[in-house]
Amino acid sequence: MLVITSCQKENEITPDLAIPAETLNNVSYGSDAAQKMDIYLPAGRKTDSTKMVIMVHGGAWIEGDKNDFNSFVTVLKQRLPGYAIANINYRLANVGGNYFPTQENDMKAVINFLVQKTDDYHISQKFVLLGASAGAHMVLLQAYKYTSPKIRAVVDFFGPADMVSLYNSSDFNTQFGLQLLLGGTPAGNPSMYQQTSPINFIDAQDPPTIIFHGDQDMIVNVSQSTLLKNKLQTFGVTNQLTVYPGLGHDLWPPATMNASFDKIEAFIKANVQ
Repeated sequence: MLVITSCQKENEITPDLAIPAETLNNVSYGSDAAQKMDIYLPAGRKTDSTKMVIMVHGGAWIEGDKNDFNSFVTVLKQRLPGYAIANINYRLANVGGNYFPTQENDMKAVINFLVQKTDDYHISQKFVLLGASAGAHMVLLQAYKYTSPKIRAVVDFFGPADMVSLYNSSDFNTQFGLQLLLGGTPAGNPSMYQQTSPINFIDAQDPPTIIFHGDQDMIVNVSQSTLLKNKLQTFGVTNQLTVYPGLGHDLWPPATMNASFDKIEAFIKANVQ
């Protein structure tokens, strides 16, 4: 009886419950030195239920680093303790190359890598994407343009949604940068602008999307988020837009960021099952 009881109790403890929390730094998801990410795995994770937030930094597709989001990692661990987190780097555009669709391809490569690692990491394919500025553009494009795996929710901090209107509303320096990044002007290379505009791929099956923007943003005009919300509304996609009066691009005060994460936490808990 003692042997039988012992075996029964041992079998009742599923392997996933014994898995400790783990941090994996600079995991390569491609052959380029820039294609690395930090992965934070919670204790007790399970392949059928543990969700993951994938974070993508901004920097106009030419600068920035995953370390810029280290504070976000801390906040998400506190607010969504059962979630895994991936904080990614990607190839940055420069005068020598890495123009679009390099960043789009890196975003796809991250997703594909994590799908292949679900058993190893003991996580599910329930992905939430979070990005700021250029990173928000990348997560929006991934979520709307690609259907497998289906992204469960998107968090968009002041991301470009329509590259043509972004070009038309930008100053000379930004326009010049977009010409390099996208291989010309909207008139000269319309297909690239069309293919890199998340707004062009929205349909009724797209994931719930929460959006944040400052109404004094001089880099990505708040109209980008208004256009995005209106298109999502047209297709009946669950969405939420918060526009902060008087705020520009990035460098928001702590109180605003805390309020934003209050909304993010509630939105994800309500919409990601």
